[in-house]
Amino acid sequence: QVQLVESGGGLVQAGGSLRLSCAASGSIFSGNTMGWYRQAPGKQRELIVIITSNGYSVYADSVKGRFTISTDNAKNTVYLQMNSLKPEDTGVYYCNGVLQRYSWGQGTQVTVSS
Repeated sequence: QVQLVESGGGLVQAGGSLRLSCAASGSIFSGNTMGWYRQAPGKQRELIVIITSNGYSVYADSVKGRFTISTDNAKNTVYLQMNSLKPEDTGVYYCNGVLQRYSWGQGTQVTVSS
């Protein structure tokens, strides 16, 4: 069973950057689309970006132009580079499959101060 471990979150001022990582215990890219999800305080978890197995990515309008998703297939790792962070980006960030879901990891907390 694939396990997902997110890391890289933290406290950052508005305008700052963070790079999140999601390490999987097994192969996750064989025909699966991966995504980063965000759960803001008091809100439901939302999908903010996806990347297909052939590298095609789609971003939510709220993060387009500021966030970049990438993968390292050899390391079974998904990254999320977050630039120009805003207070509304605050939340717990998770990665998971989109077409095929795995067990949710613990997520990584991102807090953006104004």
